[in-house]
Amino acid sequence: MQTLVSQSSVAERTRRRVNRRLMPFLFLLFIVAYLDRANVGMAGLGMSRELGFSDAVFGFGSGIFFLGYFLLEIPGTVLVEIWSARKWIARIMLTWGVLASATGWIHSAQQFYWIRFFLGVAEAGFFPGLVVYLSHWYRAEDRGKAVAMFMAAIPSSLILAGPLGGLLLRVHWLGYGGWRWLLMLEGLPAVVLGFVSLFYLTDRPQEAKWLPSDERDWLVAELEKEKAARAGHTSGWKALKNPQVLLLALVLLLGLAPNYGLSLWLPQMVQRLSGFAVWQVGLIAAIPYVCSLPLMLLTGWHSDRTGERKWHTAIPRLLSGAALTVCFFATNHIWVMILMLSLATVGFYCAHPGFWPLPNLFLGKTAAAASIGFINSFGNLGGFLGPYAIGLLRVNTGSFGAALLLLAGFAYASGILVLLVRTARRGSIGNAL
Repeated sequence: MQTLVSQSSVAERTRRRVNRRLMPFLFLLFIVAYLDRANVGMAGLGMSRELGFSDAVFGFGSGIFFLGYFLLEIPGTVLVEIWSARKWIARIMLTWGVLASATGWIHSAQQFYWIRFFLGVAEAGFFPGLVVYLSHWYRAEDRGKAVAMFMAAIPSSLILAGPLGGLLLRVHWLGYGGWRWLLMLEGLPAVVLGFVSLFYLTDRPQEAKWLPSDERDWLVAELEKEKAARAGHTSGWKALKNPQVLLLALVLLLGLAPNYGLSLWLPQMVQRLSGFAVWQVGLIAAIPYVCSLPLMLLTGWHSDRTGERKWHTAIPRLLSGAALTVCFFATNHIWVMILMLSLATVGFYCAHPGFWPLPNLFLGKTAAAASIGFINSFGNLGGFLGPYAIGLLRVNTGSFGAALLLLAGFAYASGILVLLVRTARRGSIGNAL
């Protein structure tokens, strides 16, 4: 009995120390990453007008980021597993920070396309690499909360993006428009944090001098025990042909298409439907993410507490689909739209804590790393599909209604398909789906 109490005490101390050391910094990194990825949504309010971009041009340029992102996802994620997370993350941040700032100097559609494409190449591997990195520090039973805390940076960054973007869009320094300063200034923190990552992050618990020896030994033993319980002999390349991995990739693609479509178009959508000033649009654009943040953390906690993953992914996606369907019938009622867009956004982000622990439940370490890279890489093509589809449908129909209905269909399909993921056998560590 005394041994069990002692182990429980070590476990709790270790979890708290790892959380305090890693989570605030990873949270900050992801805030900066998502801010640089999505700031084009606010910048588009001034960019499209100054450079004469049509909706189709803006939609294609916003989405082409994810085509570049697609190319290096898998090798980048595997490097985190077999080489060094801190070195790879630092490299990613340095290159994307420079390119994000360079976006503020574009003058043509072609330059917009190329800079967004290479920005995607530069950032490839960052998010799935951090998901793999979390698996080096958190047990399966703690991973849902860890993913939720980490991914809470997405709505947090977008809460900042609206008001900050609205403020910067109003400046006109040195003869340059506010949208240029928004893009140039928001890329700089990534460069600084890239250097800091090299010194602050630790690749694995075995190397963590900041952990007391009893906590380090307990964490290493727990992760090794979990690793041995999985189907650890599946190779990385074989994992990519696993039907469950392919299904999860499709689920993510269909889930991220409306997610990114909405986040990148939300400022322009609100402005065109309401006629509000830029600073008002910035504040309104933050509302959906303020709603999402606490509920996303609650979903991660509940998913870990119950051990259930699939329904914690499916229900939020189906809720998003229903909210977007209501939006289709309410395009002339701005406050109903804002309420429903907030509800849809809550659904998008609450689905993540249940979704991302799934690959680690039925694959070994290298196979899980490769599969997470593939799932995120293929799934993020939805980030191209969603924004581009909105731009095209807006040009061809003259309204956002058809685009909202299409995004609702994607969300419904994602929620239904995740229920087809085959459950792992009962009794395995963290395998209750």
